[in-house]
Amino acid sequence: MNGTITNALPDIPRLYTAVCEWAACVMYLTVVFRRVPLRRTVAVCAAGLAAMVAIQYLAGAMPLWFWLIGMLLAFGGMWLIVWLGSGSGRREGLYVTARAFVLAELVASLHWQLATFVRSATGGIPPRGSTDDAIGVSGLAGTLSTSDDGSWWPTLVEITLLIVTYVVCFGAAWLVERGNFSSDEPTDVTARLAAGTVLITLMTFAMSNLSFVSTNTPFSGRIGQEVFYIRTLVDFCGFAILYAQQEQARRTAASMELASINAQLESQHQEYLASKENLESIGRLAHDLKHQIAALRAEVDPGHAAAGFEQLERSVAEYSAQQHSGNPVLDVILTTKTRACDERGITFTAVADGALLGAAGMSSMDIATLFGNALDNAIEATSRLDDPERRLIRLALYAQGGFTVIRVENTFDEATPLRRDAAGNLRTTKHDESRHGFGVKSIRHIAAQYGGEVSIKAEDGWFMLTVLLPR
Repeated sequence: MNGTITNALPDIPRLYTAVCEWAACVMYLTVVFRRVPLRRTVAVCAAGLAAMVAIQYLAGAMPLWFWLIGMLLAFGGMWLIVWLGSGSGRREGLYVTARAFVLAELVASLHWQLATFVRSATGGIPPRGSTDDAIGVSGLAGTLSTSDDGSWWPTLVEITLLIVTYVVCFGAAWLVERGNFSSDEPTDVTARLAAGTVLITLMTFAMSNLSFVSTNTPFSGRIGQEVFYIRTLVDFCGFAILYAQQEQARRTAASMELASINAQLESQHQEYLASKENLESIGRLAHDLKHQIAALRAEVDPGHAAAGFEQLERSVAEYSAQQHSGNPVLDVILTTKTRACDERGITFTAVADGALLGAAGMSSMDIATLFGNALDNAIEATSRLDDPERRLIRLALYAQGGFTVIRVENTFDEATPLRRDAAGNLRTTKHDESRHGFGVKSIRHIAAQYGGEVSIKAEDGWFMLTVLLPR
């Protein structure tokens, strides 16, 4: 460490640094997905504040070369607060902690720059002059050094400045970051994203504190206020880069999810077209068979084959039976799913006014996808029941007030644990959530397109999906 800093400013008091680091962790705990109860998060935050203060003062009591270890201890303490307070995975916790680390550096540097400026403007800070000695790295590795007279007694104005700066900065960060994180589901942090975030954090910390290590570089400052200005600016750029990185990752994930939903929409539509063609073929076949049976009945001895022909006629009638709801697309879906239920021993009843869908202006693809996904999920859940008497599915489509109501109810195995997100919404029961759960997402997506809402609940052995569409 070498070089000279003219009019070097006092280092950030370690109490301020500890509080800033803790506040950054708390801010992120309010925006990320939590897998643990709120009382555990509060307890972790309370213990975390004491731990961060202890870590900072422990590092301050150590020799100057200990600053790097002190920085690692502080980062580790922040990681424990985030990890234990949210119940996140280790990689996700590391990712969030790195972002909190940069935010803490930025807020601590900005506040101290403003505080020392105010104290200097009022004559409260005697200039430290030049120093050829290492003054230590501010922020995470700062010492509780003060002005030359060995004292730093914050005035009421300075305490007020600290509170205002922290509230404004962390409040602004909360407004920015709440759109980048979902409180309903965990953040998908890939190894590449985590590694990139850690690398950006290390580069930001190194460049922002370079002047404290050496002033003999093209990127270092040599004047006290200039050094803090560089540090604040670099930390702000680092935070902006991390924000842009998370925004890009979020947009990429949303694009992939939308692509999966669109692919499923197209698949459902193609299934509808194929089913429609099959039904038309079966209808023509049934019509021809009726004529053939009539001709055979006239040629063959009625007393000898009457029973067999009657049975054949019943079979043909069964194949030619179709749902008639008033909407041709819905008729195809209901007829197809009725046969699927028959094959699995499921009792399926449907009471539907298909004309309501036409009045709502729903496209054929949306109708096929919404009802296809809803009934597919119901059939899959009901098929797991061992008792055939309990395999029941009910569908209703009707008008109520100013809404078109679509309700699909089915029995399910109550022994299967239902998983919910932080908002209480049911999640897929399959282990690989990245490849499943798009059926319900598609239903929500379609309902939102028509200004509607979706509610899902399970009680007394029945699973109920309700879609409300404004008429």
